[in-house]
Amino acid sequence: MTHLKVNDKAPAFEAIDQHGNAIKLSDYEGKKLVLYFYPADNTPTCTTEACNFRDNFSNLTKQGYEVVGVSPDSERKHQNFIKKFELPFTLISDTDLKVANAFGVYGPKKFMGKISDSIHRETFVINEEGLIEKIIEKVVSKKATAQVLAEE
Repeated sequence: MTHLKVNDKAPAFEAIDQHGNAIKLSDYEGKKLVLYFYPADNTPTCTTEACNFRDNFSNLTKQGYEVVGVSPDSERKHQNFIKKFELPFTLISDTDLKVANAFGVYGPKKFMGKISDSIHRETFVINEEGLIEKIIEKVVSKKATAQVLAEE
């Protein structure tokens, strides 16, 4: 797994969103971006995290942030997840794991005593110049927005 650090240039990527549109990191040039990785739609912890970003979305946008979630789920699953929980932000369908691998968030993970490869729940805050401003490795799903906005 790649280990990006604060002040590294965020890896360029191109992926598909919930509508089948191409999304690139360069689309967010000049904006602050919260890029959060999560394992799967409609699971308890992932839903809590997405809803935390939803509930604080206006506060984030007032402060100039865009929010994009990334998981290996399909466009259709993302559409259903967005509709069910009224999510106001883009979700990337990273079925080939290219974005997750570029950010170093895919690899061995222990869950219920079993080790398997999976997406690690991590959040990257990327500044207007495309540099990583903050990496949150220990995401607390109920406090995801607070962790993004917290001063280090």
